[in-house]
Amino acid sequence: SFITPGLVWGGLLLGTLATMYLRSILLFAVAVGAMAAPVMHPKGAKKSSDSGKKARADMRTYFAEQEEQNMIANMEGYKASHQDQFDFSDLPCVAHPEFKLACDSVKAVKRNRGRVVPSSAKNGKKGIHSLKATDQSLFTEKYRPDDSRHYDTKATSSFEANTAKTFDLHYADGSHLRGFEGKDMVQLGDYESLAPFGVITDCNSPDFNGVDGILGFGLPREYSNMPHPILFSIHAANPGLQRKFSFFSTDDEAEVQLGGYDPDTVSGTMWYVGSNDPEDFIVGATSLQFGDTVADSIELLQFKTGAGGAPSALSSIGLPSILDSGTSCLVIPADNSGGALKNVPWDTFAKHWSHTKSFWLVVGGKKWEIPASSWYLADTEQTCVQPSPAGMQGLLIGDVFFRSFMVEFDMTQRERPIIGMAPLNLDYRPVGSSQLGNFELHHAPITKLQLLRGEETMFPAEHTERLTQVDQIPIFNKKGTQYFMDVGVGTPRQPFTVIFDTGSAVFGVFVVKHDLPLAIKRQLPSDIMGGDLDALEQISGSSVFSLFAGAGSGYSSGALIAALVVLNVSALALVAALFRRRAGKVAFGGEHSAAYQEC
Repeated sequence: SFITPGLVWGGLLLGTLATMYLRSILLFAVAVGAMAAPVMHPKGAKKSSDSGKKARADMRTYFAEQEEQNMIANMEGYKASHQDQFDFSDLPCVAHPEFKLACDSVKAVKRNRGRVVPSSAKNGKKGIHSLKATDQSLFTEKYRPDDSRHYDTKATSSFEANTAKTFDLHYADGSHLRGFEGKDMVQLGDYESLAPFGVITDCNSPDFNGVDGILGFGLPREYSNMPHPILFSIHAANPGLQRKFSFFSTDDEAEVQLGGYDPDTVSGTMWYVGSNDPEDFIVGATSLQFGDTVADSIELLQFKTGAGGAPSALSSIGLPSILDSGTSCLVIPADNSGGALKNVPWDTFAKHWSHTKSFWLVVGGKKWEIPASSWYLADTEQTCVQPSPAGMQGLLIGDVFFRSFMVEFDMTQRERPIIGMAPLNLDYRPVGSSQLGNFELHHAPITKLQLLRGEETMFPAEHTERLTQVDQIPIFNKKGTQYFMDVGVGTPRQPFTVIFDTGSAVFGVFVVKHDLPLAIKRQLPSDIMGGDLDALEQISGSSVFSLFAGAGSGYSSGALIAALVVLNVSALALVAALFRRRAGKVAFGGEHSAAYQEC
């Protein structure tokens, strides 16, 4: 998984807490043993409290030395095994203060986006101009669980429940998913592996009506208590499959390709650029033009200049832009992006709106055209361009881009994801069933991209005659705005149709929680077993994960630390009191002394 150096302190915190907890148990055990042990009066023993004082001093010294040694060993071991991850610090979303703030704003909106749907264009320019970012309303219908197939834990021989690890996801549009982690055999295309996934017990969003869950192909997140992404589990069980995938869409079909891409899918060269963030597929958009031709187009991202008219630092990197199949449309700033722009891109677009014009997006120095046929849905007269929520300082590049380009998401490099783009071959037809093939490898120029860390420059693919396995899997396209794919879970395999999403790492299927085995229900916390999905609030929120959520308790980390400190102090006081009481009666020695020193 992708673990950043920030986890060092999280790991040390958890290690320290575990040490404190074990030490408390050990001290109480010593105290109980001291009370239960017979009082020994060796012949000629000197009755003195010196031995008790020495024992207490030895005890404090021993634990202090052990904790220090453990901490040093943990830090050295972590650095040795994760040396490559200490290079994250020079990525723009991590190192560049202004760009980091913009990245965080776009990532937050993407994670909590809920539904972004096409808007009506029947009133033409006037209708577009009146659209506001707050127009995404809460649900007008309820989630219907009977419309979905449900995973049956009793019908599979390979299921393992991890009820100590629960999740509770909230999205900005009021969507709410919660459940616990399970593990079972998961089939994806022609590959299969034992993998963790979310067992979803509760849902309130009508977006899931008629589907059986969600399958995210995104990157793992630091401090997330969600199961490890499915693509990582598939790769671990099938080393011959490279940890990357490609995706494209047509008006009524789509396809995901595991392990790389079929060269017949594209009509030109695949160009690559490194992601600006270790946890998201973020590129920098240095320009977004809108018009009938490039020559007469209007610039929507009008960056402010620096001192003396020089380009600003942000304009050289661009606005952070996430490539995300879970977002249907192109989402552009509805303000001046925290003062980085001289204009408001949404207002400029609305002023020059026409359903015949194209967008030209510049990433890594290359220009990519999004034609009107991709962002304007003529059959329903809808515009698939949306204003961003307040505070979002970047772009969400949704399905309108995937209808013109094949996009490769390369996660083979632990230190930095890589994104590839190539024009789609319009004569290629997506597969009707999964097909496993071998193709000559076209891959990202890793060395060049590593030499230009933090730079926004695209490089063409490098070609080799070595063959690579690519599994082509059909995706069901719903009105060009939502994608679904089939997966199998369990032994024997249970079939499910789930939402496909490149911007999320969540994989989960629905269960009927009251049909779960009694042993599992007894282990689940009351907020899951006692909750009613109809009572889940449809309120604005954000995805929140507690460091101790897996423990199933409602205590904060501060409260937990305080409790352990009190427990340690109490145990030390009890042992010390016993030692004082017994010091006047016996000089510790013999087998009792040996046993204590080994503790």
